[in-house]
Amino acid sequence: MNRILVIGNAGAGKSTFARQLGGKLALPVVHLDSHYWRPGWQTPEIKTWRQQIMTLVESPAWVMDGNYINTFDIRLPCADGLVWLDHPRGICIRRVLIRTIVGYGRTRPDLAPGCPDRFDIAFLRYVWTFPAKQRPRIIDGIVQFGRHLRVTRLACDREVEKFLTTIAPR
Repeated sequence: MNRILVIGNAGAGKSTFARQLGGKLALPVVHLDSHYWRPGWQTPEIKTWRQQIMTLVESPAWVMDGNYINTFDIRLPCADGLVWLDHPRGICIRRVLIRTIVGYGRTRPDLAPGCPDRFDIAFLRYVWTFPAKQRPRIIDGIVQFGRHLRVTRLACDREVEKFLTTIAPR
């Protein structure tokens, strides 16, 4: 596999997993959050964002983390593998809260400059409702655009660790 998508709820560990997988496979890692967000948490125009995605997927090899389900029609056909970190929402909420408290006011390396961690009730609501609202959209996207993909669903950290041990370095 040379083009691998990593998806899942916020706090599931997508960015960390993508870095680890990219390191094992010697593939470049693309954190979509760092491409999507503009300084001050501003969003791009949808046309600009979709063009940016088209450019990113043209690379011959990558590990790309981020959901952005509205770009599945572009990304899934170009990928050959998909890893879905489908962790329980309680774990995800806890991790997001810890990440926010520890990194409050600082920008994580997987985010765009000028987007510091902050406490955001709407984002916490998104994380909490992710299983009910986003999981069906993910499944629909895979059915519609990714039937060819090798899909790996990992539901806990133990499964993530086991999966990573099965990956042979290039």
